[in-house]
Amino acid sequence: MLGLISTKLPALEAKDEFKRRIDAAAKYVPHENLCLSPQCGFASNFRGNPVTEDVQRRKLELAVQVASEIWGTAE
Repeated sequence: MLGLISTKLPALEAKDEFKRRIDAAAKYVPHENLCLSPQCGFASNFRGNPVTEDVQRRKLELAVQVASEIWGTAE
């Protein structure tokens, strides 16, 4: 599992950056054995992080888009 989605910062990552990092990991592990996830929980400390629910949702939607483009959709 590749924890590439930042849960600490509200800025959305670029799709291309995810894809580059997934391709880099695929040099060591086959694509079909990889997956994309957040680096940890969105509230991983007692104060939480400056990431709103809306931003969290958009980050997870972006992860689904990237995963669908790389691995296809679940059927």
